[in-house]
Amino acid sequence: MNVSKPRYYDDFHCLAGSCPDSCCKEWDVDVDEASAANYRSLPGPLGDRLRQVLQDSDGGTVMTIEEGRCPMWRPDGLCRIQAELGEQALCRVCRQFPRLRHDYGSFAELGLELSCPEAARLILSEAKGATVRFDDGQPPEGGCDQEALAILLETREKALSLLDGADDPGDGLTLLLLYGFQAQEQLDGGEEEEFSPAEALKTAAALKREPDIPGFLDYFKHLEILTEQWKKLLNQPHSPSLPPQTRNLARYLTERYWLQAVSDYDLVCRVKFIVISCLLVGLLGGNFTRTAQLFSKEIENDADNVDAILDAAYEVRAFADDRLLGMLQMGKGD
Repeated sequence: MNVSKPRYYDDFHCLAGSCPDSCCKEWDVDVDEASAANYRSLPGPLGDRLRQVLQDSDGGTVMTIEEGRCPMWRPDGLCRIQAELGEQALCRVCRQFPRLRHDYGSFAELGLELSCPEAARLILSEAKGATVRFDDGQPPEGGCDQEALAILLETREKALSLLDGADDPGDGLTLLLLYGFQAQEQLDGGEEEEFSPAEALKTAAALKREPDIPGFLDYFKHLEILTEQWKKLLNQPHSPSLPPQTRNLARYLTERYWLQAVSDYDLVCRVKFIVISCLLVGLLGGNFTRTAQLFSKEIENDADNVDAILDAAYEVRAFADDRLLGMLQMGKGD
């Protein structure tokens, strides 16, 4: 099967005890069936402790957190399982994180999770996206609409070129939002049409409306919140800002979510998710990489939150297209 990965993918190395955050705190760890059986069969103190903290539910087995952290996370920042049994003994989730794999039948794409601090540093410091392609020796699989995928691949390349070619991230996201509607028409069976960035920016200037920033932020206060730090950021927003790193964030989100429209043929809600996410990170201020990483931990790593935003993209007043354009174009042509 043909596989692609970003150039920085192989540069990732876990910071372990030096990590400024940790994937070992604030969430339960899903433990795959084989690992759970292995852990429960272990002798000695480690086996006794694992049997104590593993919990079965309808969705599978989890390693329950204690006082906000994985019970296997040692004070020195290292994992007790890995320290005593080796990396091969880690459950699938811990072994793979923050690595991602998206399979699309005839090909697959690899990536890194922005919610990991070191992965976030790599993603947001990459000068420009570059892709490495290789054959992993596995046979292609079926299951995806290949005609729709071909359209999504073509339109994603156009979307990425619009982001890269814009004068600033605000214009890039404006073009992405407007182009998303044209790409949706193509996905729905319409003819491919020329997209003029200059004309699109004129359209945006005519359509933009006063943004509803309080309403925009208020929506996120009612989603699931994992950390007190996220709650604090939502309650102490900064002036809207889209610094240069926003372009990297938009590229990462586009590469990750655009093709997922093959599952339900709804591209527009994912394009709006990308735009909303970039605006949110810009509003919350602070160190951009740290805020983006925390956004990913709170939003991307919670499937319920992602699904809620995809639905809200059509329903919440503050997420209306004209108000998003107003946020993206603040200070331009006023």
